Amino acid sequence: MNGPLRTYQMKIGVIGFGAASIGFLSEIIDENHEIHILERSKDIFSSSISGIRSDGKIFVSDTMGGDMEIPLSIQKSVVDFYLEKLHSEDKFVVKTGTSFDRKSSFFNLFYEKGFEPVNSKFWHIGTDKLGSVLTRIFDEFSKKKNVHFHFGSRVDEIDIEKERIVLRGEGFEAEFDYVVVAVGRSGHSLIKKVTGRYPEIVASSNTVDIGIRFELPDHVVEEINSEMYEFKVRLKAKTGYTVRTFCNNPSGKVVLENYEDFVTVNGHSNSGGSSESTNFAILCTTRFTEPFRDPIGYGSYISRLSNILAGGRKVILQTYEDFIQTKRTKRLGRVKPTLPESDFILGDINLVLPRRISVSITEFIEKLSEVIPGISYPDNLMYAVEVKFYSNKINNGRYKNLKFIGDCSGHTRSITYATGHGRLLGSSLK
Repeated sequence: MNGPLRTYQMKIGVIGFGAASIGFLSEIIDENHEIHILERSKDIFSSSISGIRSDGKIFVSDTMGGDMEIPLSIQKSVVDFYLEKLHSEDKFVVKTGTSFDRKSSFFNLFYEKGFEPVNSKFWHIGTDKLGSVLTRIFDEFSKKKNVHFHFGSRVDEIDIEKERIVLRGEGFEAEFDYVVVAVGRSGHSLIKKVTGRYPEIVASSNTVDIGIRFELPDHVVEEINSEMYEFKVRLKAKTGYTVRTFCNNPSGKVVLENYEDFVTVNGHSNSGGSSESTNFAILCTTRFTEPFRDPIGYGSYISRLSNILAGGRKVILQTYEDFIQTKRTKRLGRVKPTLPESDFILGDINLVLPRRISVSITEFIEKLSEVIPGISYPDNLMYAVEVKFYSNKINNGRYKNLKFIGDCSGHTRSITYATGHGRLLGSSLK
């Protein structure tokens, strides 16, 4: 005979299974709640979560990763959480480094040229190890009787009612006492729909990072890669824009990042390296003023324009020399692209990027070459576009039972901060 049905305090819906929801679930999973995770991918193995699926850099830093305060103790607990999910033999291949510690031989060189060196301690898991990490986390969570995963469940609408939140998608409708939205950058279309319907939840909406993925031979940046693995610098360009490096991948590869209606470019590296080239993003932070309130739309428009010029779901590839001479690249030189030929065309990025951004990126590269000779080699490669969508910053205090965490909240832009954001929300429900 079956015993009495268990009663729960709340029925919680979590949209998306990525870094932010992992942080939230790790805090709340043993509490007396019925939890449903709705993930649009068909299964855990085909998850399109870029932050958890690609590269896997985690860090401890109080100067990067988001616009909210995540205590260093929580950041370190996030790092430990992911490293514990590695198989024992894989823990020995995790690369570590510190960007611009006090002993760095590069600090003064960058500082003298006007750069702001960013201090951070890194751990690099590697794309090839991330799948097993995510699977182990999923296996641990799915064993809980109060946790239910629903793959192939794409949420298209969120309705806010007095005491309940209603989620709707193709073929389903569900009500919850409490809903956590953790769809990451790739869920920008859902966030845009929700904020359009409920504009009162928007705290601010003015930032998007637009730029390129830069690729060059390992030997050019071998010394700085050896010292810190990932170097983080910012520069206030003459245009007034802030330009920065992001996601450095020694011996890595350039890849596409897929969205529903366009593709952008990204990069990653396996734990043991996968090429003889280093790639990193050069991003220009663009902040808008009223009445403009759609930075995601702006970034999406530029992304679609690059795809149109590339003839489909492809990006544009150009040598640095051709970029500064504003002419289309027709042939490559010594640097061979790590992105498959089917994913790019040779072209002119100047036809896509607004002039102010192009000028800012050029100034950044030229100044960077004064510190690291070889950065401005004429046949180094530029892929366009790379865009980091920071959703409208959400006011999570507006509704007591609807919360946004991670990159889709507009407050984080990293695995560490997104996971930490989820942990902070989860601990508040205990």
